[in-house]
Amino acid sequence: MFKRFLALLLIVLIVSANFTRLFIYAGYQVNQKYIAEKLCENRNKPWLNCHGRCYLMKKIKQAEDKERSTERQIQKNLFQDAFMTAGFTLSYHAELLQQINSVQHPLQPQQIINYPFHPPQLA
Repeated sequence: MFKRFLALLLIVLIVSANFTRLFIYAGYQVNQKYIAEKLCENRNKPWLNCHGRCYLMKKIKQAEDKERSTERQIQKNLFQDAFMTAGFTLSYHAELLQQINSVQHPLQPQQIINYPFHPPQLA
């Protein structure tokens, strides 16, 4: 039961993130009279017939700017993660090579392995 509720909640949150314009427009429609009387920049200029649309456009532009900055931040984070992962991989390989080299002692003779498979010798 809890897992289903959590899954539905996550789905609703993900879908709601994609409909910010719809929520802004719905909020404008619900509060259009209040916005036109109190928040509109052109409320003192009735001949423009703005009725709060300037406020609506400003809010939509703010949402788009926020979305763009969020996308840029995500791309920046992905680039940094890729760069840091590559740096970590290189340092990991360097540590591995250092451990392999430290196993061999330079003062002791290395064993020569005779392989039974070798290219044929010409007479």
